[in-house]
Amino acid sequence: MVELSQMANILVFGASTTYGCWDPEGGWVQRLRKVIDEKVVATKADFEWLVYNLAIDGDDTKGILERFEDEVGRRLWEGEETIIIISAAINDSLFENKTKHLRVPLDEFQKNLERLIEMSQEYSDKVIIVGTQPVDEVKVDPLPWLPTHSYKNEFLREYNEVAKSTARVMGAHFVEIFNELINMDYQKLLFDGVHGNAKGHKFIFDTVRDFLRENQILDI
Repeated sequence: MVELSQMANILVFGASTTYGCWDPEGGWVQRLRKVIDEKVVATKADFEWLVYNLAIDGDDTKGILERFEDEVGRRLWEGEETIIIISAAINDSLFENKTKHLRVPLDEFQKNLERLIEMSQEYSDKVIIVGTQPVDEVKVDPLPWLPTHSYKNEFLREYNEVAKSTARVMGAHFVEIFNELINMDYQKLLFDGVHGNAKGHKFIFDTVRDFLRENQILDI
């Protein structure tokens, strides 16, 4: 558990679904920052918890790997706690309809995630993988903004399971999102079939916050 007397940097990597596109409250990461900022202000203690949303629109595990060391290295301070959260898979699983190819094949995705976890564990013993969410295939198969490509739940399920098993084997935490949503009327939580709306981001925030509490990672 991060004590209130300590400083903590919380680094969150992902794509546009993590960045928080089209949620008026800034997405689930911004909601995480908000509750932490409120606690910092309310306690009036001599400490800082800083949340960095390092998600980039369109990114995948290859892109995160390329920038990981630089992003983390610029945000490390001696004596600070570091927590690293990675939410990947959505763009790795992007399906090209003509060639039938996935953007990042499943075996490559697994290797990339293994490497990301290894690199994260060099800086922190608190590494968290957040699983992907399902999509509304009626709206994104094919994609209106990229008709040559699609998101498909059959692939997202596979990538989610690989992410879960990889996290378990590598000693990282895993937050389940896909299987929590797939049997619900989750389409109402999506803005455009893939990106969460305000209710969707609140669901992910609540799930991540509860996980951090229950696993004694952050008391928020």
